[in-house]
Parts: sequence; structure tokens; C-alpha cells
Amino acid sequence: APIREKLSSAALTDAMAGDAIDVTLPGRQASVGAAHPINAMIEELVEVFALMGFQSVFGPEVETGRYNFDLLNIPADHPARDVWDTVIVDDPSGEIVLRTHTSPMQARTMERVDPPVRVIVPGVAYRYEAQDASHEWQLTQLEGLAVDRNITLSDLKGVLQEMARQLFGPERRVRFR
Repeated sequence: APIREKLSSAALTDAMAGDAIDVTLPGRQASVGAAHPINAMIEELVEVFALMGFQSVFGPEVETGRYNFDLLNIPADHPARDVWDTVIVDDPSGEIVLRTHTSPMQARTMERVDPPVRVIVPGVAYRYEAQDASHEWQLTQLEGLAVDRNITLSDLKGVLQEMARQLFGPERRVRFR
């Protein structure tokens, strides 16, 4: 044991005698936490779609019935507008809801941008659901909108195929059914 103590003491003396530790330097910031897996995936998808010419747009999570339903051709008597499917916010100014999808940003984008349009809309949406092991009232969604002349279903398939390859590797095969 005395030899071990001498060696340990000698190593400490050597380290302090040299320039191994500069106590005048500021401390290092501790690395705490990491990105949530859903946020990390959204960031990766935003990058993938940006490479294909899509811009990311973000919108409010509290929406008016006009943007959440009317401008998306969901009529007033549609079951999706029922209190059993939509979280309605009590507000005297009109029908205010927690958005049920990220689609209201399609209408907002089309109001302010002339075609060609290529956007993705990542975000959180809310549905009035009874919670259990397979149902949650909050979900994360990413949708895309492309408006231009001569866009076909083949363009959609190509975008989805490239997204899969970017995410899962160039050898990834995609099958549409």
C-alpha cells in the first residue's frame, strides 16, 4: 500500500508541476440532454425535403374554424367538426379549435404565395380521443403541398421514394400499392 500511495502522490505532483491543468481557464459547459426523437426526425425530414426544393412553414396550433375546416372544404355538418372529434376552445369571438391537422397552413400558404408552391408543414395536431395504449389526443404530423403546372402522381411518387432513400439509405427499395 505505501508504494501505491507514493506512486499516486508522485503522479499528482507531476501533473501539478507541469502545464496539464490551467486553473485560469473558464470551466467547460456540461453537455446536458439530447434532442427528442420526434424533434430529431422532424429536423431530418426538413433537411431532406429542403434538398428537394421544399420550404418548411409553421403555423398556429390554435386555429379558427375558417382555416381548420372551411377553406379545406370541410362543411359545417361534417362529422370531423363535431365536439367528439375536435377540441373546441371556448371563445366568444367564434369557432376556435386546436388544429386537427397541419393542413390549415396549406390555405394560409396559398393565400400569400402564388404558384409554384413547394412546402412541407411539420407540427403538432390535436384530436379529441380517449387515451389508451394505442390512442393519444396529440400527434405529430408532417404534410407536403406542391402546386405547379404539369405536376403528376409520378412527381409525388418520386418525392416519396427520394425521401425514403435519404432517410434509410440508397439501397432502400420502395413499393407503391
